[in-house]
Amino acid sequence: MNAEIIAVGSELLLGQIANTNAKFISSQLSELGINVYYHTVVGDNEARLLEAIKIAEQRADVIIFSGGLGPTKDDLTKEAIAKHLNRTLVFDETALFAIEEFFSKQRRPMTENNRKQALVLDGCEVLLNQHGMAPGMFLEENDRIYILLPGPPKELEPMFQYETKPKLAALLHDGGVILSHVLRFYGIGEADLETRIQSILEEQTNPTVAPLASDGEVTLRITAKAQNEQQAFRLIELKKREILDIVGEYYYGVNDESLGFKLVQMLLENELTVSAAESLTAGLFQSELAEIPGVGSALIGGVVTYTKEAKIKHLGVSGELLDEKGIVSSECAAAMATQVREKFGTDIGVGLTGAAGPGDHDGQPAGSIWVGIKIGDTEPLTYRLQLTGSRNTNRIRAVKFTFSYLMRELANQGYKKLI
Repeated sequence: MNAEIIAVGSELLLGQIANTNAKFISSQLSELGINVYYHTVVGDNEARLLEAIKIAEQRADVIIFSGGLGPTKDDLTKEAIAKHLNRTLVFDETALFAIEEFFSKQRRPMTENNRKQALVLDGCEVLLNQHGMAPGMFLEENDRIYILLPGPPKELEPMFQYETKPKLAALLHDGGVILSHVLRFYGIGEADLETRIQSILEEQTNPTVAPLASDGEVTLRITAKAQNEQQAFRLIELKKREILDIVGEYYYGVNDESLGFKLVQMLLENELTVSAAESLTAGLFQSELAEIPGVGSALIGGVVTYTKEAKIKHLGVSGELLDEKGIVSSECAAAMATQVREKFGTDIGVGLTGAAGPGDHDGQPAGSIWVGIKIGDTEPLTYRLQLTGSRNTNRIRAVKFTFSYLMRELANQGYKKLI
């Protein structure tokens, strides 16, 4: 079965937003064994959208639309499809009630055009929108499947994952299941990981294994087909053990688990507290941890000491040390980690300093970063990074590397590692 994704919205063509929906949908369809050969982007123009639909019908069994389901005049996806398929639009009472309830709870008047969002293609299966207003639609006609999804990713992704995907899987596999698990790795490059598991990649049948790299991380998606979920899970677990026997030292989590989430779980499990002194990351280390529920029992506090003077005044780092060794140095990172741990009375202190870019800083080239970690009464450890991304990419990757270093060192010191 082949699919085409048609993203609707002039803002995509103008470069105002990226077409992340197509990337997400394609990755989900690949897990089902549905081939995506074309991504089409069309503006808010009925004639051009109708033309795109006609072209897609010549080469795809499944046509998935994203965007254009909202309340404004330029939201015309379902109107164009209704015209093309000669179908009427009818109000879905469940969706209409949800929209009216939303405005009532917000104590805001509901304008008439918001009722438009509750219109659906007559005869379609309505896909509930748990994170917005406009429902999605799933329609089979003339040996094709038409799927209409809202544009905002926070609405589209759960609607596809929990409503659309199961319908497609049921059509494809006659009651069988397809199950995927994503293994997450850090501290190893995509090429290195692929080389180490090359024999697994070459011999794969069922389950299949597909590598993917992003933001300094590497993931392996294991996808199994079976008669039921238990059989699929068992196939995945067997393949997972085979992979981890080779690269298990770099493995930290599964599916949507982030490095920050795994670090927080490890800190909580071992009843450890942490504080951080940040220079180039300017609070990003703490901000990333603060996204994880329950972190308040582990993250005690921290400081942003961006300048040399701030490091001396607020952390108590020696001015002589900074003059002799520099701000972007192993010694500075170690001192920051040591001092912040002492000031906040935590089990662990973290120090981050460096040159985020784009220019040099303190005589060090852009991307030069030092991470300091002080655990208990042990000597502080330091790690050097030389990154090559943009300023903000370097900052984000520095935080992720710090999470990884800290989890690894805690495991080395005998603390329980959660996998």
